[in-house]
This record gives sequence, structure tokens and C-alpha cells, in this order.
Amino acid sequence: MRVFLRVAENNSFSRAAVSLDLSNAAVTRYIALLEAHLDTRLLNRTTRSLSLTEAGQAYLHGCRQMLDLMETIESSVGRGASEPNGTLKLVAAPSFSHVELSPLVKRYCERYPKVRLDLQLLHRSVDLVESGFDVGILAASQVSASTLIMRPLASPRSVAVASPAWVERHGEPVTPAQLSACGMLVPSRDIHTGEWCFVDAYGEEQVVSVPALCTVNDWIMLRELVRVQMGVAILPVAYVKDDLESGALVQVLGGYEIRGGVKELALVYPGRRHMSPKARAFIDLAIEYFQSECEVGAMAAVAQAA
Repeated sequence: MRVFLRVAENNSFSRAAVSLDLSNAAVTRYIALLEAHLDTRLLNRTTRSLSLTEAGQAYLHGCRQMLDLMETIESSVGRGASEPNGTLKLVAAPSFSHVELSPLVKRYCERYPKVRLDLQLLHRSVDLVESGFDVGILAASQVSASTLIMRPLASPRSVAVASPAWVERHGEPVTPAQLSACGMLVPSRDIHTGEWCFVDAYGEEQVVSVPALCTVNDWIMLRELVRVQMGVAILPVAYVKDDLESGALVQVLGGYEIRGGVKELALVYPGRRHMSPKARAFIDLAIEYFQSECEVGAMAAVAQAA
């Protein structure tokens, strides 16, 4: 089952063999034995291509569930014999890490004091295995290898903001189309597509792409440019929550929900087998954290801003 899962994830017998440290012949034999045991073909394969059959797709889904359960049981037993320690190499997308990752890092270090955390923030794509990272919190576009496990975490909410002085001087835009006439401060293409989807109270969508007064590859710098009255920006809620509460910034287009403001992020790690206690502990804590505090905090911030 593990070999079949790796072949399906890699869409290749040879890449699966390399990742499992097996020969091509061994991988081929395992798949043949599995298909013989099930009395059904799981893979369509030729010299040039490989694809899952309908039965193979159903079996793949079941394999993932079964192996996840097995590994949860095994890791719970293994954790008792090995306390997290050593250095955890973590890579994260800067799109929201400056603000929302800090409490998670603090909680992890307090809970596991024997672990030293080595954290890097990267905009570019990264191969976790080649770069030696244990875990990543990344957008799908940053993951350069197909052999990794990805667990969706969060899609951070965004709001359009400006400084009170800018609004007083230029007026407040009341429709997304009016953003074209504003001094828009936008994230660069490596952290955003350049398009935003605005959804009104009736569920109607408007997708806008507006000319930029300035593009920046860092959310904090974008916020600072808004604070010095350069224009309007669409920013993750976590970055501007305190500014909205203090009145340093005001929300514009508050009658719209903004979708696609920040790329959805996922927990990424090299594989399920023989995961270190330090990595497993971080993954468990991150899932717990993002499913509770991060989501609740984001929704509360949106409600306050509105």
C-alpha cells in the first residue's frame, strides 16, 4: 500500500523507487502483487505514461486514510519513547508568517524546550528534501516536489484599507471598479496573482485587476506605505487588525468580502514514514493552532473591521 501510494503521488515507478530507496524491479513487483491480491488493475501504464484506473483512484483514497490512521497510532506509541529534541528546520511563506506564525512558534518552543527552531521565510519555490527542511508552511505554488505530503491549513482573510487622511483627501471608493482611480499599492506577482474577487451582500462576484502605483514583495512594507498615506492596499487581516482598532487605518469597501487576497497555505512535509518526534509535534500543534485560534481570530477581526 505504501509503495502504491508513492507511485501514485509521483506518477512514476522510477521516482517512487528513488524516494523509497528500492529498485525499480521491487516497486514493479509490489504493484503486481497488490493488483493480483485485489484481482483488479490499479494503474494503466505504458512506456510513456502512467495513470490511475477508476479502481485505483478509489483504492488510493482508502490507502491514504488507512496509512494516516496507522501512522497516528504508531507515532503515538513512538512519541512515548522519544521526546522531541534537536533542531527543527522550518520554512514558511512570508505572506502571513510575520504576524500569525509568531504565536505558534512561541507555543512550540515553550512546549518543547529541547528543540531549537531554525526558521526561514521564503517567497520562492523550495524543495524541502533537497534543502533539508523538516516542515514547511507554504502556498502550493512554492512546493517544487511532487513527493511531499500537503495538508491544507488556512486561507487568510483580507481587507481593503487606507489611512484616514488619504480617505479625507481623495474620498472613499464605494465599488471595486473605483479602485482603478485610486493609488493602489499591490503585492508583487511572486506573492499574489494581481486579481481580487469582490463578493457583495447578494453573492455577486466582481473580479478586478487594477493598475498599481507601487508593487512590493512584502506585506509589512505595503502596510507601512498605506500608513504614510500613499494609497489603498488589500492586506491580510492579521497585518492590520491593530491599526483598524486604533484608527490608524480604516477599512474601505467594507460591504464586500474579498476572496483570493492571500494564497491558501498548507503544511508540507517530506513523508509519513519515520517522522521525527520534533516534526510530528510541530505538525500536530500547527493543525491544532490553525483550526482554532487563527481562524477564530481572523473572523473576529473582520467583524470588528466591518
